[in-house]
Amino acid sequence: MASTAEGVAPAPADKPPVALKLAHGFGSVAFGVKNGGFDYFLLLFYGTVIGLEPGLVGLAIFIALVFDAISDPIVGYWSDNLRSRWGRRHPFMYAAALPVGLSYFLLWSPPDLSQMGLFLYLTVLAVTIRTFITFYETPSSALLPELSRDYEERTSIQAYRLFFGWVGGNAMSVLMFGVLLTGPLGMRDPEGFRTYGVVASVLMVAAILVSAIGTHHRIPTFSKPSPNPDPFSLRRVVREMLEILSERSFIALFVATVIFSIALGVNTSLAFLMLNYFWGFSEFQIFIWTTTVFISAAMSFFIAPFAVRRLGKKRATIMLGLLTFTIQPLPVLLRLVDLMPENGDPILFPIMLAVNILDLALIISVQTVSYSMIADLVESNQVKTGRRNEGVYYAAMTFTRKTTQGLGVLSAGVILSLIAFPEGAEPSAVPQDTLWQLGAFYAPTLLILWMAALYCLSRYKIDKAQHEANLAALAKASEG
Repeated sequence: MASTAEGVAPAPADKPPVALKLAHGFGSVAFGVKNGGFDYFLLLFYGTVIGLEPGLVGLAIFIALVFDAISDPIVGYWSDNLRSRWGRRHPFMYAAALPVGLSYFLLWSPPDLSQMGLFLYLTVLAVTIRTFITFYETPSSALLPELSRDYEERTSIQAYRLFFGWVGGNAMSVLMFGVLLTGPLGMRDPEGFRTYGVVASVLMVAAILVSAIGTHHRIPTFSKPSPNPDPFSLRRVVREMLEILSERSFIALFVATVIFSIALGVNTSLAFLMLNYFWGFSEFQIFIWTTTVFISAAMSFFIAPFAVRRLGKKRATIMLGLLTFTIQPLPVLLRLVDLMPENGDPILFPIMLAVNILDLALIISVQTVSYSMIADLVESNQVKTGRRNEGVYYAAMTFTRKTTQGLGVLSAGVILSLIAFPEGAEPSAVPQDTLWQLGAFYAPTLLILWMAALYCLSRYKIDKAQHEANLAALAKASEG
């Protein structure tokens, strides 16, 4: 590695202690809680409990996404080039903690306003929350390549991060459906949402501070911005970002992540309909279904690192992906040809629950390995450009994760429109032909999207040998 004088600090140990992995990983609870709130509760709260026109809720989120498109790359590039006594990343992480907590609390405790007032209130807070989440999530994620240069260890670090992200987000869902929204008003209880806002905000602030403080002592080992002889200008920024993002392996990962996020959006948007209408599960069974996410997250924590050690990252992603994306639509396809137990059969729920636990564990494992592949792009890009641009890479992925799920929601809406799915109908009132069509669109759509994502991942070129060759080239350059 280059010397400190040339902008790169001494290399850290390649196997960070468990305490450091825990601190870094726990920070993803903030992103998980925010994502869960926006995906599952925001439209329900503002559109049903508060009474804001649902179209205005969607418009507010769209405006926030437009701001994301601007803020994400700016924060990524800025954190790559910041010079401070606390390094490149930590000033952003510390600055995000209180604004994230305060704005998320206010989101769930709106004042009594007109429709336009509520719309403006929601829009401002959505933009604020998502911007400051970017201030934390992008620099924090960008620490991963510097916590270890080891090809396999990076997957282990990423496993901690996704484990806590899934557990944190799902814990809030369990709290809501199992405790806060179980009163007489059920899912229309404003006090339940306000309490959620308090608990979630405190948890998000704690996660950010634990992660920032827990990794603070490693700042001296992190790289510093590379010196740039060109004066700062918008043209230079655009040129450097295009240079960074033109890496073919990055493009493969980026497109795969876009498709993967669309598929998750479809799956998430249709999940309740599939469970309640297609499979006929009760609300209590669906609650049990939700709690098993913790089991899946724990399983993935071990599956992903093991698969990388045995197969390497690209092969592990493809093999795990082929397995999981075959398992997921299989029960639906079998139901379409009358090879699954009928709804109400006592054996149906245990079968589907076991399939879902395994399948979700594999999905999280695929995410873990594919996200850890981003870290190996850093040295590849550094060999070509002489710069370390972790922030730009992770900003692109953060933006993708935040935005393309909306395309999945749109796709799910198209499916429901095509089959003329009745709004607000009881499960028993939906015609069997309509449910058959729901499954016939749902399973092939997911299968096509998953396979397209895996094909893109197959175009990724950096394996363990190439990664170690990049490290050797950088070491040789630093000696010169």
